[in-house]
Amino acid sequence: MRAPALRFGIWRGRQFQPQMQVCTAALLLAVFPAATTAQTANPPNLPTSGTVPAPAAQAAGAAPAAQRTETAEARKPTSHERQRAAKLYMTASKLFMNRQFETALRDYEEAAKLDPANSDYKMAAEVARGHAVTALIQSAAKSRLLGDMSSARADLTRALQIDPKNIEATQHLDELADDVGRGQTKPLYGQAGEELGEAVALAPAAGLHSFHIRSDQLQVIHQVFQAYGITAMLDDSVRNVPVRLDVDDASFEEATRMLGLVTNTFYVPLDAHRALVAHDTQQLRQQYTRQEVETIYLQGLINTGQNENELTDVSNLARNVFNVQQVANDPAVSSITLRAPPSTLAAFNTTVATLLDGRNQVLLDVRMIQVAHTNARNTGVQPPQTITAFNVYAEEQSILSQNAALVQQIISSGLASPGDTLAILGILLASGQVSSSLFSNGIALFGGGLTASGLSPAPATLHLSLNSSDTRTLDDIQLRLSDGEAGTIKEGEKYPIQTSSFSGLSSALPNIPGLNGAGSSSGLSSLLGSLGSSVPNIPMVQYQDLGLTLKATPKVMRNDRIALTLDLTLNALSGSSIDGNPILNNQSYSGVSTLKEGEASVVVAELSKSQSRAISGTPGLSEIPGLNNATDKDLQRNYATLIIVITPHVVRGTQSAGHTPMMLVQKGPGR
Repeated sequence: MRAPALRFGIWRGRQFQPQMQVCTAALLLAVFPAATTAQTANPPNLPTSGTVPAPAAQAAGAAPAAQRTETAEARKPTSHERQRAAKLYMTASKLFMNRQFETALRDYEEAAKLDPANSDYKMAAEVARGHAVTALIQSAAKSRLLGDMSSARADLTRALQIDPKNIEATQHLDELADDVGRGQTKPLYGQAGEELGEAVALAPAAGLHSFHIRSDQLQVIHQVFQAYGITAMLDDSVRNVPVRLDVDDASFEEATRMLGLVTNTFYVPLDAHRALVAHDTQQLRQQYTRQEVETIYLQGLINTGQNENELTDVSNLARNVFNVQQVANDPAVSSITLRAPPSTLAAFNTTVATLLDGRNQVLLDVRMIQVAHTNARNTGVQPPQTITAFNVYAEEQSILSQNAALVQQIISSGLASPGDTLAILGILLASGQVSSSLFSNGIALFGGGLTASGLSPAPATLHLSLNSSDTRTLDDIQLRLSDGEAGTIKEGEKYPIQTSSFSGLSSALPNIPGLNGAGSSSGLSSLLGSLGSSVPNIPMVQYQDLGLTLKATPKVMRNDRIALTLDLTLNALSGSSIDGNPILNNQSYSGVSTLKEGEASVVVAELSKSQSRAISGTPGLSEIPGLNNATDKDLQRNYATLIIVITPHVVRGTQSAGHTPMMLVQKGPGR
């Protein structure tokens, strides 16, 4: 039972010192010759002493790795090795779940060595190796995007150490080497041999300079160019005449532009620090100005069905506006090739870029606030407005004669005697069979006999009523418009107005044989009768917009402000009509409002207010101070407010702000 343990000591012996390996091998060979014979194919004749020759010790201690692996796989692991391998497997699995792939890989490999018979350990080690390599490749790709080439190279090198046969890691390492090669600076002549030459451009010194010079042209030109580190080579066409140049805090472009206006010259770059200055004539410009060739692709501007026509329009623009003499079109790829001076090509490119970008886009945030308030109050006592005077005897006889049957029933039933007129009238009024306004509102009697008369006033009314209403409306509308484009907002309804009527039939039907006669059909007879007695009319209706109509046109200016052209119209019914057609009340406003971008402004505010008061009382009495408050008063107050707030926002700006500074050009005498 000890032989496996001693053989385990040999397998783990590579961790000891070389002297210990030699002694252990000699001891095992002396004590267990049978075991040694099993490990060597042709064992030599060993001496009986305790020492082992050096070659034999080296063969026992420095056996090849393949032979040791085969020996370890051939043997069976002990229970302690299986337990340790299982523990390492569980630890490695936790590390794998925490994305610590390299540490998990080492534990998986150690578990596979302890228990070679368990294939799960080897498979887990391969899975961990693949994940570790993938994580390193992803980290290298991220470092490559961030420009950290050293970290990317270290990650890929580590990935190849883990899996030397990984093709993906090798490919990424090759691409990294190509990037490094492309980033190396090439010699000047090597660069020129691989690409087309660019136009010569001046490299003036940065800074602003002021000039106050009164001298001849030659001296002025030399001083201006030398101030910016440029040597001016003068052509024979430059005349030596006196000029004056006054400019403060000017850049090289501004100074040379003013110099050209004062001296009537132009310059052409010879190299980065030299320029040729010549008299500004058409012949000399054609002689000295360099020409560049540029191909412009207009895929975003050209439509599929109108390729040739639009290319021709752009070519005509280059010829007629920019004076480009050599223009070639290629409809197959929608391109234009131009040959012109650099400044002309730059101006043409700017124009084409503006056409491709389109116009500015303005977002109008429109808020309409409407507040309406109505208040109606009716309080006080309305006294009788009328008093009726009547003859009592005549009114009694009128009531009795009109209700003779009821009078006979009252007398026959014994409710009243025949001569008791007042009792009979009381019974009639109390029973409800007879009603009279003269007796219901109260009466006042005066006189006697046949001349007895009465006064009956109208009823008095007490009013206590209040009607109040408030309305608040908020409309939030957004309009997105192009620069110079008009947008319309309508709030309200369409009201139908009949303008005329049309009738295509007459009251007399045509006399058609077989049609006028209905025969035995009664339905046809009624249909013909209805058609003959009526004439249908077809009304002509026109719909009128009622409410608010707002038309806004934004215009973006160069000072970052927006000019709004506003047209406001308010249409409403007046409440009266002529010949059945309603009368409309129209209010309109037109103007231009200039607003800052993003600044809210109240551009329209309207207030409509009305108040009415009516008193119902007795003339004279209701006009006495103190008593007029007790009479009936009808008070109505109405007001309405409309506020329009507009906030402009530039959501797409395509033009540059600011303007070209003004310059004063003063030429010398005789020019």
